[in-house]
Amino acid sequence: MTKIVKMLNNKMISKTKIVSLFNFNDPLVFETGDKLSPVQVAYQTYGTLNSDGTNAILVNHALTGNAHAAGTSDEIETDINSNPDLLKKYSKIQKGKKGWWDDLIGEGKLFDTNKYFVISSNILGSCYGTTGPVSIKNMFNRKYGLDFPTVTVLDMVKVQKKLLEHLNVNKLVTAVGGSLGGMQVLEWAIMYPEMLQSIIPIATSAQHSPWAISINQAARQAIENDCKWKNGNYKEQPEDGFSLARKIAMISYRSIDSFEDKFSRSRKTNDKSLDKENIFQIESWLNHHGDKINERFDANTYLYLSHAMDLHDVALDRDKLDKVLGGIKTPTLTIGISSDMLYPSEEQKRISELIPNSTYEEIDSIHGHDAFLIEFEQIEKIIKGFFENNEL
Repeated sequence: MTKIVKMLNNKMISKTKIVSLFNFNDPLVFETGDKLSPVQVAYQTYGTLNSDGTNAILVNHALTGNAHAAGTSDEIETDINSNPDLLKKYSKIQKGKKGWWDDLIGEGKLFDTNKYFVISSNILGSCYGTTGPVSIKNMFNRKYGLDFPTVTVLDMVKVQKKLLEHLNVNKLVTAVGGSLGGMQVLEWAIMYPEMLQSIIPIATSAQHSPWAISINQAARQAIENDCKWKNGNYKEQPEDGFSLARKIAMISYRSIDSFEDKFSRSRKTNDKSLDKENIFQIESWLNHHGDKINERFDANTYLYLSHAMDLHDVALDRDKLDKVLGGIKTPTLTIGISSDMLYPSEEQKRISELIPNSTYEEIDSIHGHDAFLIEFEQIEKIIKGFFENNEL
């Protein structure tokens, strides 16, 4: 185990959360057949693992997310095995800020750390401490870039399984996650059903739809068309292309009603003139997110992970979709979002219908796909009921 600043132990002695790193040397065999060694995994844990190793919950993050699911990070974290060190950049930006699901994880919260041992790991192929395109591949400090193997959701779950073995976890109370995180949850139920008491896929897909693929393709094209991308061999971010890619994604994450409620047709200033410099608030919001992604994420990594989402198909090389999902016996809570345009609620209902022991619930929200990162009270109520019904 590598230490960064200090090791996060199993006891809730501080609100500060520090990312820990786990390395394994056994070659990782990718779904493509490619092999890679060593592999590093960045993760955080909250709460204490019981003596049987059976009170763990795995929380999976989305596309540009990371292991910082809860608590506040008050110190600057470092990953010396990547170039650039985006874990360090992110921790500087997020210093003193709460994790992305902090409202749900902690003492007395939905995932009560007095009862559960909660694990959040950065996925394979990402850029926040887990091995991916920004990882250093040789003594000359050169990163993998596009030489990194093609990553799939199945590969991500293989690495998570290695981490859980390292942490002495024998059973998961549940695996939960939204979007790309939900894809991992479904793969967990197929690959390692003996490890699970339940699963909670949220706003996700069993097979990435043509609609979702088309949005990702447009975003990737924006990056690749930037002259600074240089076929992935850039030394500085292809900022314009990456910013546009993020804007495309952000539009798909919200809804018409969400934008109308938040921005309507308001401008940056109250001046109602036709001055083109006085842009609309929605334009300013998109520009903000376009700028932020360049500060905290890697363009090649975005290409890899969005492609992994497009490749996602739980039926691939297995059987027909209805038989694959029908083979999941684990108690399942499938959660949709009423206004989700990216992964519509009808898609979630279909997943739930195909899994024999599944309950469907829906988040009622105007905020589109992003509602699983916003509507915490509804999520808590839905999951709490599922836990009570299944005595988890």
